[in-house]
This record gives sequence, C-alpha cells and structure tokens, in this order.
Amino acid sequence: MTSAQILEKLPYAKPFLFVDELLQIDENGVVGTYRFDQNLDFYQGHFKDYPITPGVILTETMAQIGLACLAIYFAQGNPNLSFAITSTSIDFLKPVFPSEKVTVTSKKIYFRFNKLSCKVKMENEAGEVVCKGNIAGMVTKRIHE
Repeated sequence: MTSAQILEKLPYAKPFLFVDELLQIDENGVVGTYRFDQNLDFYQGHFKDYPITPGVILTETMAQIGLACLAIYFAQGNPNLSFAITSTSIDFLKPVFPSEKVTVTSKKIYFRFNKLSCKVKMENEAGEVVCKGNIAGMVTKRIHE
C-alpha cells in the first residue's frame, strides 16, 4: 500500500485527523508528520493566555500515525478489518505549541495474534523529543458498518 492509500483508509476527519503526511512506512514502523493548526478549539482553554497542546491530543497524534497507519498497512486495506487502542504509556517531556509541526516515529515491537505494539516518539522541528512511550492495539473485524 502507498502512503496515500493508507491515509485514505484512516477513519478520522478534521478536526480530529492528526496526520498530514507519511514519510516512511514498512513492516518495521512508520514516520509521519502533523502541524497543529493554531485555530484548533482546544487552544482557547488549554491553558488561558498560554496555549499548549493537551497531552491527550499528543497521544492521539502518536496513535494515529504510529499505530493506526501501521495497522492499516498490516491489514493491507482490508475493509472488513478495524483497529482499537488497548494501552498507552507516554512520558511528556516538552510542550507543543500552536502552529508547531511534529514528527512521529513508531517502531514495531511486535505484531502477533492481531495485537500490534509499538515504541513511539514525537519530535518538534528542532529535533527535540517532546514525548515518547509505548502504544498497543488490536486489529479486529469491523463490528458495524
């Protein structure tokens, strides 16, 4: 599958799509980018007068690029398959501000019995790690159409 085909299969849409581009994907991992639009609603209240990207959104960005895209790659676009996150363990090291572009790198730890586990990290444009950890999920049959 090409990067464009994988992006088309993602089950997200704006404003909850946090993948702009896939730079590399293969059976060992994925690298992708996203730029946080300064007009995203959550910046209005997180935090007042000092907007930063919420950790849950950083986790979601890593999950979309580092787990969902890789799961779609392994499923080879099979429309009868879906995926769900089963666990996360993320360390947050630096803030991510509005308009920042981040790069997510995900390395497959294992993919067996339909469970995918990845080591993920997110870097800012300066190459600094802003968060890192592990994300796991299951590739499953689609429950409803």
